[in-house]
Amino acid sequence: MPEQVQDRPEWAALVEHQQQMSRQGLRQLFAEDPDRASALTLQHDGVLVDLSKNLVTTRTIELLVALAEAAGVLGRRDAMFAGEHINTTEDRAVLHVALRAARGTTITVDGADVVEPVHEVLDRMRAFSDRVRSGDWTGHTGRRIRNVVNIGIGGSDLGPAMAYEALRAFSDRELHVAFVSNVDGADLDEALRGLDPAETLFIVCSKTFATVETLTNARGARDWLQAAFGDDSATAKHFVAVSTNAEKVREFGIDADNMFGFWDWVGGRYSFDSAVGLSLMVAIGPDRFGDLLAGFRSVDEHFRDAPLAENVPALMGLIELWYRSFWGAQSQAVLPYSQYLARFPAYLQQLEMESNGKRVDREGRPVGTDTGQVVWGEPGTNGQHAFYQLIHQGTSMIPCDFLGFLEPVDEPPTTGVDLLQHHALLMANLFAQTEALAFGKTESEVREGGVAADLAPHRTFPGDRPTTTILAKALTPYVLGQLVALYEHKVFTMGAVWGINSFDQWGVELGKVLATRISTELGTDGELDHDSATNAMIQRFRSGSLD
Repeated sequence: MPEQVQDRPEWAALVEHQQQMSRQGLRQLFAEDPDRASALTLQHDGVLVDLSKNLVTTRTIELLVALAEAAGVLGRRDAMFAGEHINTTEDRAVLHVALRAARGTTITVDGADVVEPVHEVLDRMRAFSDRVRSGDWTGHTGRRIRNVVNIGIGGSDLGPAMAYEALRAFSDRELHVAFVSNVDGADLDEALRGLDPAETLFIVCSKTFATVETLTNARGARDWLQAAFGDDSATAKHFVAVSTNAEKVREFGIDADNMFGFWDWVGGRYSFDSAVGLSLMVAIGPDRFGDLLAGFRSVDEHFRDAPLAENVPALMGLIELWYRSFWGAQSQAVLPYSQYLARFPAYLQQLEMESNGKRVDREGRPVGTDTGQVVWGEPGTNGQHAFYQLIHQGTSMIPCDFLGFLEPVDEPPTTGVDLLQHHALLMANLFAQTEALAFGKTESEVREGGVAADLAPHRTFPGDRPTTTILAKALTPYVLGQLVALYEHKVFTMGAVWGINSFDQWGVELGKVLATRISTELGTDGELDHDSATNAMIQRFRSGSLD
């Protein structure tokens, strides 16, 4: 079997290097190297990534790159782009990069080109989106569609929902777009309140068209629709499907001609640039969706071609791995200074935690090192008045990614809000927070400011709280594609170094199997065969009493 990463000499070299780095601080590192900011700032196609406020030196980068090379990151990257079945536990290729490949290029899986079929689906999506946006697609009564409700869960919800919020300024403001994922009926009920069934289109996203939560919500939406029309045939004019199961789609009442497919080499958390993004394309239009794909493609090509020492997403992944595996960091905060990116941390939670939350390597052996970490965050400046206290003065290291833009979204405000003035204050906060986290404020500096000795420890900031700052000129569809691809390939790099399979998700299965079993038991009075606590909970639910 191949050697595990923690047994390699490159790993041991980093352990020793971390011990040396733990005796240094960012104040010292900046003082010793006036060119540090320049040396540790990367750029690709209009996106700048500043690594200088991390607890690293150029030597750290060299050692991390050597580890990645020894762990076979380059070979695994090339295998992914070549369409090899690198998802070994499911015997599948991993080719989300093919979803945004340029028309006319060739990527093969099992001897067949997949790029042409991808563009055939994109062309069908474009034609459908144009019909909905123009009013040519009408509902059962002949009225145009004004409401679009995406029904999915996991990647079939988090991706398009995040991207829609991020690109709301580029959307057709005459269309109301909503997303339903939770099997809690309140989610569907709230989404449908105030909508006119005659003007509402549902997009049901389920690869197998058998996902329990999604199909439960879809049936609820169909019942709502049919109650309004009293005609089962209305379903075909108000529902379309994103799926690969034509038979079940037809059984539901959807015309299979209105089914948009994708492939088993598309993982759910990597899928919103496929047909899963149909609701997004309807909202922002096909041309802007094309810009989104082009942004993805720009970073894909950079990740594929750039050497590791200059590879932006790879270095982002290695920096995060540095903190997780060598400093013991257990969480990563993602802090976008843009209200439009409010859902971005939630999207990244699935991308990273479902991908790299693994306890065995690709050979089935215990990994022998910590993998994955908790990803969380909120938009700035909201988080500053909530959890930044913990980041600044808590006892745990929490590396942070700060995302910001030089300009606000270029959309004329309709309310008289001075977007430029607001944006300047927003960005001032971003720059101030990364400086404060890096350099802190010593107790002597606090006392020099006139603070009493007994209060000085409370107002001391230790600093050396690592941050990465990602800047672009403005948030656009193209830039959003770049940002998502940066994080996708960052996650890939970390998993490749650890030697785990970042592309399966067996950890979600056990709970789903048990839930299916228990759901049938809740409506009966039969015998129960669970642990005593679970049996008691089921009995309380059956009786409707907590006694």
